[in-house]
Amino acid sequence: MKRDLIIRIGVKLILPFMLMFAAYVHLHGDYGPGGGFQAGVIIAGMVIVHALVFGVEAAKRIAPVKLVEKLVPAGVLIYASAGLPPFFRGMMYLDYSAYGMDPLHAHEWGVFLVEAGVITTVAATMIAIFYAFTARQPS
Repeated sequence: MKRDLIIRIGVKLILPFMLMFAAYVHLHGDYGPGGGFQAGVIIAGMVIVHALVFGVEAAKRIAPVKLVEKLVPAGVLIYASAGLPPFFRGMMYLDYSAYGMDPLHAHEWGVFLVEAGVITTVAATMIAIFYAFTARQPS
């Protein structure tokens, strides 16, 4: 792909729009289809497209393997810790009313935190799977 200048420029132009679309899908998940899982897959797709065009080593400079390995459990930790404030206030686990006075905004913040954990875990897991496949030696 080193000689495919049009593809390389096209990918450089489209990657920011993919990130913006992932943010839209993530933030719009409360009101329509989408959410953390879909946005996480889109973000992982960005890294995979970058790797396909510029090489896996270039993608590993953007999303290093060590960082990806740490983000998988970090996302689970974000998800799990989103339910702790209500739990420590004597409410049910993941009862979002503990996040604010207005129930609607409290629910939005609670869902946002849960979805942030999901997006982190899904994106990192998909990237880790891609890295594992690219590291395999052909038999």
